[in-house]
Amino acid sequence: MEKSPGGGTCLPAGRLVDAKIMYFTYVIKSKLRNYIYVGITSNLEKRLLEHNLGKNKTTKPYVKFELITAESYNSRLEARKREKWFKSGEGKEFLKMHYMK
Repeated sequence: MEKSPGGGTCLPAGRLVDAKIMYFTYVIKSKLRNYIYVGITSNLEKRLLEHNLGKNKTTKPYVKFELITAESYNSRLEARKREKWFKSGEGKEFLKMHYMK
């Protein structure tokens, strides 16, 4: 299992650890525009598909996305804490430095 910078363990979407639901903090980037979105989900594949089909009001104008990173957590609370960090000033700077062109 791969570790993400400062975060959880990267796992394939939908993977369960000890029959528990895993939650993912994910970062996607628009392929067409300079836009990054951070979210959480328990079904990463389904959520990415929803974004790419324009089913999310916030991301619809930026459709076609690529997954930049996804971190897995054992609880929604842990995933939410990481999501909040990515959306903080420090987290935004991290994303800009590592993922924006």
